[in-house]
Amino acid sequence: MYNDRIYLTPQDILEKEFKIDARGYRPQEVDKYLDMVIRDYTEYNSIIKKLEKDIKDLTEDNSKLKQEIRTLNEQLEISKNAENNTRTITNVDLLKRISQLEKVVFGKEE
Repeated sequence: MYNDRIYLTPQDILEKEFKIDARGYRPQEVDKYLDMVIRDYTEYNSIIKKLEKDIKDLTEDNSKLKQEIRTLNEQLEISKNAENNTRTITNVDLLKRISQLEKVVFGKEE
């Protein structure tokens, strides 16, 4: 997802060689600073991967819940139509509705 916008990897930073000039920076300071950059960069990568996984998981959960809502709405319409037609609810109908609600609430599957 974000890989197309990231140019450097921690390994690229680690292996970077700088030309030394007569008036250049101290190599030890540059190395120390790059070590900090590598550590942060690695942490950012792991955070991004975790967030991408969380997004995927939540998207899947969202799809499942939307499907459950559709199913329950269909069952509700069927129940309303049956109620309007007969105006009688039997114990079997109540047990079926309770069973369906338990599946939704407690996540039980047959």
